[in-house]
Amino acid sequence: MTGDNWMQQELDALEASGNLRTLKTVEPAGKHLLYQGRKYLNLSSNDYLGLSETSLQADFARDTLSSIDWTREYLFSNPASRLMTGNSRHYEELETSLSTLYGGRNALVLSSGFLVNSGLLPALARKGDLILADKLVHASVIEGLRLGEAEWKRYRHNDMDHLETLLRGAENRTVWVVTESVFSMDGDIAPLRQLADLKNKYGFKLYIDEAHAFGAIGPSGAGLAAELGLLGACDILVATFGKAVSSAGAFAITDPLTRQYLVNKMRPLIFSTALPPITLMWSKYIVDRLPGLEHLRQHLRTLRAIIERQLGIPAPTHIIPLPAGSNERALSMAEQGRQAGYWLTAIRYPTVPQGTARIRLSLTAALTEQDIRTFCSTCNNIG
Repeated sequence: MTGDNWMQQELDALEASGNLRTLKTVEPAGKHLLYQGRKYLNLSSNDYLGLSETSLQADFARDTLSSIDWTREYLFSNPASRLMTGNSRHYEELETSLSTLYGGRNALVLSSGFLVNSGLLPALARKGDLILADKLVHASVIEGLRLGEAEWKRYRHNDMDHLETLLRGAENRTVWVVTESVFSMDGDIAPLRQLADLKNKYGFKLYIDEAHAFGAIGPSGAGLAAELGLLGACDILVATFGKAVSSAGAFAITDPLTRQYLVNKMRPLIFSTALPPITLMWSKYIVDRLPGLEHLRQHLRTLRAIIERQLGIPAPTHIIPLPAGSNERALSMAEQGRQAGYWLTAIRYPTVPQGTARIRLSLTAALTEQDIRTFCSTCNNIG
């Protein structure tokens, strides 16, 4: 195969299998979005606290931006890495707020969740170490596994017996166990108490990705590990600002020594442009207010209960899969949902395993109880 023909052939194969992806230009409008002149109720957003539908943006502008001297301070870019000239005071302020939220532990902010997960393990896990990752961890973690020098294996999803079998065969090695707390595509929860017990037994290092729990679950929105009183069991806890906090960037929570080591060895931190000050300021503004947003987290729990009652399916978190099976059926369900005025997204292979395509229903606190009741009343006709 010569020239660029192979690219077209692969694209044709993707289209034939129902896997071809395209970018759609949409316009967010609170809990709705606009596409090609039509308004849809957005059931695919990761804005779990529904902050885009609140007055917080206007409050931030009034409380924070109104005092800015725009002739002296440039907030819209930070054109250098943190180790060059990009480490503005806003980084320190945000990391201090995160440290307060997590009981005084150290925080390190990076530019995205993908950069955090793809960079941490290559920096920390050395040749000869072993990483055991849940089968359904995010693609960014898999990227980090591939980039590093440590050996890695994947244990069956949430299967603690399988994990323990692998641990028994790893004596006298430094072992990392990696999991999400709330899994991004299935919305189920990792057995963190069992993981903590296994850590006590085998002495491994525990890495928990709280991307889909941070802000939406736990005391003050600190996540599932905090809710279960297991923060002390986490050697590394990571999360993103790009979901419930409705901002950009991500962070790791760890000890002072590990943080300093990452500053010196984590390539995505060393070689990435720093976040704009205005983004850091907005993230801090929301993080400081997370303890006061319990009413939004409670509202999410109420919406989940409506789903469970009316659809008869489990909804342990705000991410609820509606099974389709084939890619074609998932695409059909999404299209039927849009015809009914709902923006639904088909999740297909290779994002999820072959034959497990689904609609990923994503609840946000911007939705009303009536929104969900109305959706449930028509949901059985979708697909």
